[in-house]
Amino acid sequence: MNRQAWRDVALAVAAALAAVAGAVTAPAARASLDTRGVVFLVAAGLVLVARRRYPRAVMAAASACLLAYLILGYPGVGPALPVLIAIYATVRIGARRTAAAGIGAILVGGMTGEILSSGAHPPDVFQRWFLLIGWMVAAAVLAEVARHRKAYLEQVEQRAEEAERTREETARRRADEERLRIARELHDSLTHSISIIKVQAGVAVHLAHKRGEPVPDALLAIQHASGDAMRELRNTLEVLRTDPGPAPSAGDGPDSACLARLEHLVDGARLSGLAVTVQIDGHTRPLPEDVDATAYRIVQESLTNAARHAGPATATVRVEYGDEALTLRIDDDGRGSAELVPGVGLTGMRERVTALGGTLTTGPRPGGGFSVHAELPLATVRA
Repeated sequence: MNRQAWRDVALAVAAALAAVAGAVTAPAARASLDTRGVVFLVAAGLVLVARRRYPRAVMAAASACLLAYLILGYPGVGPALPVLIAIYATVRIGARRTAAAGIGAILVGGMTGEILSSGAHPPDVFQRWFLLIGWMVAAAVLAEVARHRKAYLEQVEQRAEEAERTREETARRRADEERLRIARELHDSLTHSISIIKVQAGVAVHLAHKRGEPVPDALLAIQHASGDAMRELRNTLEVLRTDPGPAPSAGDGPDSACLARLEHLVDGARLSGLAVTVQIDGHTRPLPEDVDATAYRIVQESLTNAARHAGPATATVRVEYGDEALTLRIDDDGRGSAELVPGVGLTGMRERVTALGGTLTTGPRPGGGFSVHAELPLATVRA
């Protein structure tokens, strides 16, 4: 049995013992307490075990024991306690009419039975039974108050949940509006400019081919980078303009930020004049989406910084697929800096790695150059 069932058993036993104790200590009556009287007392108490599942039946059984006990003239009102508990349980489930009908039946049946069996005067009998009925009415009123209190608390809790849900919906709506605003701003401020750069670079490359002139590597790098920027900006705008939902796999689509596009990323860095070599160790396999995207962004930011700040240099990209972590190391031999001033790129890189529970080390290399070392756990837990 569960804890609630044990409590019900304990209450029933306690009610039976209290009824017997009350009868034993009560003043003498028309009949002395005997085995039959004890049976009525114990039965009225033990039947309370089932009051949660069958409250109406329990109230009827306890009331019958009370009527039989008092009509037969046994001392005290021992079975009255189980009846009070049964009436309380009946009213708690909302069966007020049933409880009222039971109280009325007890009053009428008890008075009639006692008058017929004992020949007592009706006024005396009425006074005794009316006092007992008063306790029963008090039990019913207490149960009704408890029922209303429970309903009130449930209503308050429901209102609190509704208010919390409304706050969440309001916050979600504001977040959606903010996403749309950011998408519009990005489109208005960046898309037009990048499109012009891409078109102008394409025209310049086309004219160079038409004239038979060599195309400068810088121009090819501009064309390549502007095309990548347009694709990533378009993907970002699509994400901002759609409702958040299950994100696609990191390897889905040609424009995804994932290590499957590492060679494409490296080719763009080479067009900008940075000599890049790639070394991959371990068994290449699909990675968790967030790890894959973060690894791509780390390599992208590292090569971009090398192309911007290292001057004429070479860079090495090492990717190691371990059993529990993905290790990245990007080194360049360009102009080193004795003092590191983290910019937005390095800060964003560190935030991505921290979100995955990984580690990131950046800084100048001895003898010149810059190094980025990251370890990304493959089993990540989001906070």
